[in-house]
Amino acid sequence: MTDTTRPEELALWIRLEQTPGVGPETARKLLAAFGLPEQIFSSSFSALDKVVSQRVAHALLAPPSDATLALIDKTLDWSAQAGNHVLTLADEAYPPALLDIPDPPLMLYAKGRLALLSAAALAVVGSRNATAQGIANASQFSQALSQAGLTIISGMALGIDAAAHQGGMRGAGSTVAVIGTGADIVYPARNRSLAHQIADTGCIVTEYPLGMPAIAANFPRRNRIISGLARGVLVIEAALQSGSLITARMAGEQGRDVFAIPGSIHSPLSKGCHLLIKQGAKLVESAQDILEELHHFNPAPAAGDAAPPAVSANPKNPLTSRLLVAMGFDPVHMDLLAQRSGFDIATVSTQLLTLELEGLVERLPDGAYRRLGY
Repeated sequence: MTDTTRPEELALWIRLEQTPGVGPETARKLLAAFGLPEQIFSSSFSALDKVVSQRVAHALLAPPSDATLALIDKTLDWSAQAGNHVLTLADEAYPPALLDIPDPPLMLYAKGRLALLSAAALAVVGSRNATAQGIANASQFSQALSQAGLTIISGMALGIDAAAHQGGMRGAGSTVAVIGTGADIVYPARNRSLAHQIADTGCIVTEYPLGMPAIAANFPRRNRIISGLARGVLVIEAALQSGSLITARMAGEQGRDVFAIPGSIHSPLSKGCHLLIKQGAKLVESAQDILEELHHFNPAPAAGDAAPPAVSANPKNPLTSRLLVAMGFDPVHMDLLAQRSGFDIATVSTQLLTLELEGLVERLPDGAYRRLGY
């Protein structure tokens, strides 16, 4: 709860949100017609019947259910704890950027630094099953952009999202995690430590009430908040059928810029980014590309504000050097690599293991190997 929302007012907002038959669109229609929830619940049946169906009008005039009353008590207790906030559409602290999207959330539940929700921001999204290079790109781009003053927005999923949050927390811009559950639930559980870090130094926000579990349908819907809070969306590694492309589409519909990092033509995780670029997304090779496009300039540019630093590709071992040259920069299977290099399979296998341990190559799920860095 914020300083401008009294407990009794917040209780009515929760009651409105929990009324059967009242979804976000109906709630906004009622607010536009009557004003605050207090005026909605004090209106007559005949007045309500002119705006909503008779079924919904009866539901609005009925006493709140025991479940709703329990949720109100739980939310008031939660919001009274340090660092916890509940914002409504009528709250002065409600993020201005979300008021510009077609379907702003009726309520927001936040943990952490509330001011970050209104800061200049960039969303960074991508695959949960990211490659090592994708993770490095997400972390390093996010750190450079955060050091330049942009808050990094993402969805706290595994893979690219987690790396983006970690990179964002290493800069002044910090990070905001938009989650698809209640603010009292950590999902996925593997990100529990990350969630605590973000709540301490950044902000976690959701439109879903306390206790809401992880439901598949809620995650695509929360993506509109990820893009809505940001001035643009950067996509790093995305398959053709992925939530990241949903976020990018929503960003375009909201008038936000869309950026994408290209990759190998052979990688399934590059195909989503390449499709976005074909459709008009801006191809980026460095954080500076994004800052210039957004006309966002930091008075003291951060060091390393360029393309992610290359992994050294000049090992002292001449065998591994020769293997890297034969590998190129596209994924390649061991048998083809043996043909290109002239080594036998046993030698290739040994040298690939050495390169993998040194962080110079990675093994992909299909068994192919890909060089990291440049």
